[in-house]
Amino acid sequence: MAVAAPAQAAPADAAKLALPGDITLAQAQKVIAAAQAKAVEQGTLMNIAVVDAGGNLKAFARMEGAFLGSIDISIGKARTARFFNMSTRELGDAAQPGQPLYGIEVTNGNLVIFGGGELLRAKDGTIIGAVGVSGSSVENDMAVAKAGVAALN
Repeated sequence: MAVAAPAQAAPADAAKLALPGDITLAQAQKVIAAAQAKAVEQGTLMNIAVVDAGGNLKAFARMEGAFLGSIDISIGKARTARFFNMSTRELGDAAQPGQPLYGIEVTNGNLVIFGGGELLRAKDGTIIGAVGVSGSSVENDMAVAKAGVAALN
């Protein structure tokens, strides 16, 4: 019995495989570069994650010396922002005791409800992904994330 070898598939046209309204790798790398530049400017060591419109990791950078424990936090911040279509700071405010979303951080696994996760939008306002930053104070994380957001505008 002979077995036929699988046919060599022609390279796929990537444009036909990408989802409309999703962040491109070039855009994600631009976000990371701007965020990293801000981290260097403020003298901090950061983990920077970019997720696509579906909340899947698109790009990631860990600066030398950045906390290992902040890897998952940065990814969690990016995914949380995308899952709830708001910054992690806004979600954190709504999740305080007595607020309508109190306890949300124990749902969905790996949600992070403190600042450093920001939505990424196309020029028309469509959400195309999110950035999450972790490695310093919440204020520094937010400044680095916002620098990444500004790179798309």
